[in-house]
Amino acid sequence: MPNTTTTEAINERYTGLAEECCSLSCGGAFDKSGPEKGDVCVDLGSGRGNDVIRLSEQVGPEGYVYGIDISEGMIAKARRNLEKFEITNAEIRQANLEQLPLESKSVNLLISNCTINHAENKDAVWSEIYRVLKNGGRFVVSDIYSLDAVPEEFRNDPAAVAECWAGSVTRETYLAQLKNAGFGDVRILDESIPYEKGKIKVASWTIQGQRTRCCSVG
Repeated sequence: MPNTTTTEAINERYTGLAEECCSLSCGGAFDKSGPEKGDVCVDLGSGRGNDVIRLSEQVGPEGYVYGIDISEGMIAKARRNLEKFEITNAEIRQANLEQLPLESKSVNLLISNCTINHAENKDAVWSEIYRVLKNGGRFVVSDIYSLDAVPEEFRNDPAAVAECWAGSVTRETYLAQLKNAGFGDVRILDESIPYEKGKIKVASWTIQGQRTRCCSVG
């Protein structure tokens, strides 16, 4: 769970951006996710709810979509958008990524755009993702990784973490976290060349993984 100061910084930053017409995403996880009719879906870091609405349209009345976010402003905006477009097969929940308010093995598809790098305990986040996915369920996540370990002075700066760069980990660490959570076969769908962000160099990627269909424990 992010510490209180970091959570407050994230809440302040993204609540302030909730009404602005700016792109906050580092990737297009939805475009590569392939939701199907009847799927139960989750969007981690659902923001204004745009992808929640798109998912709800794809899964139809037989399916359901949960948006998970921590920012009070984004949650309020997303809920207004669901009401505005009369979306009845979706809801927005406020929660930390390390403790998802969802039943185990209840999700067919989970997506996320540039959100997991905010989490202080990323191993816990990926363990939660594995927990909530059904056997055969999958994730499509767009995020960033750092080329080198982020210096402690920035990693411990709540404002820098909230700006979506100081909480990033290296590519090798990211892949190790996925493996430790139980995702043995991860596909890299796309990957950018490195670029400067904040005080470091990072790269963006979109990755896909699946919870194994048989003999899973937990």
